[in-house]
Amino acid sequence: MNKEDSLQLLHEYIQNDALIKHCQMVATAMEGYAKKLGLPDEEIITWWTAGLLHDLDWEKYPDEHPNYAVNNILLQKGYSEMILNAIKAHAPDRTGKNPESEIEKYLFACDELSGFINAASLVRPSGLADMEAKSVVKRLKDKRFAANVNREDIYKGVELIGLPLNDHISNLISFFKEAGY
Repeated sequence: MNKEDSLQLLHEYIQNDALIKHCQMVATAMEGYAKKLGLPDEEIITWWTAGLLHDLDWEKYPDEHPNYAVNNILLQKGYSEMILNAIKAHAPDRTGKNPESEIEKYLFACDELSGFINAASLVRPSGLADMEAKSVVKRLKDKRFAANVNREDIYKGVELIGLPLNDHISNLISFFKEAGY
């Protein structure tokens, strides 16, 4: 499956614009890290695809997420085991699959934080334009702000990829700015 096919599939299963944006931002984060890690082009597309499709079933099958997408959509469409495992590992409480490989760890680390950074950008007059990691860290400490974002997963994510929180946040902000968010 190529990028166009994956985008078409995303729009087939998700109608909510905010969820589509989230999936696209996670794809951008994954692609940014794959490039930063010096991965080959084919693997960069794999990382992007895992990010794009990680919440494919969230809107239509929230109680079965992400197992429904993995078992009933993506497997039949011929997506790689690497993508399927990464998607499973981004929700270990639901799948029993903990993040182990590099792609799995990065998807876990990028998911919640991407959503949080987007939420933080929406309450700033300049959005992402002049956002810095320290303002995101400050928002993380406010449990009322974006209360549905799992802070424990954010902290576990940076531990999994071995980066300081500020560096991970700065990287994501940079990837998002570069992509025009």
